[in-house]
Amino acid sequence: MSVFEGHWLVPKSPARIAIVVSRFNDSITRLLLQGALDTLAHLNWPAAAIDVVWVPGAFEIPGIARRILGRYDALIALGAVIRGETPHFEYVASAVANGIADLAKLGEKPVIFGVLTCNTVEEAQARAGGKAGNKGSEAALAAVEMITLYQELSGA
Repeated sequence: MSVFEGHWLVPKSPARIAIVVSRFNDSITRLLLQGALDTLAHLNWPAAAIDVVWVPGAFEIPGIARRILGRYDALIALGAVIRGETPHFEYVASAVANGIADLAKLGEKPVIFGVLTCNTVEEAQARAGGKAGNKGSEAALAAVEMITLYQELSGA
């Protein structure tokens, strides 16, 4: 029986990572981005192998992700969609999740979903470095693990 599992070590030739970040709710998304960058730095991932792409809102993440994915070995999507008084939350959260899932299901490259969908700003803050950790950091760990798993499965 063969067992394949990714790990959190920088590959011999560091893979390129794109981080697509929503500017809307940037008091949250900047914390998610910092968590991701801090985690990658802690793993000694070369800064030159990381690009950050800012988009206006979470809804724009899937389109840009699709456009740039071919240039990178993995992509991390970071955003914060917070429920308001209208159905807008459901439309945006669903569109972003489905768009990122569609890219991930292609299986060509790891695409990591780090978009918060929260009922309140306080819930988002808790997940962007508060008592619930930093989901940006968790997304970075998932990206590294998936990069190494993809490499292992392709014999790289």
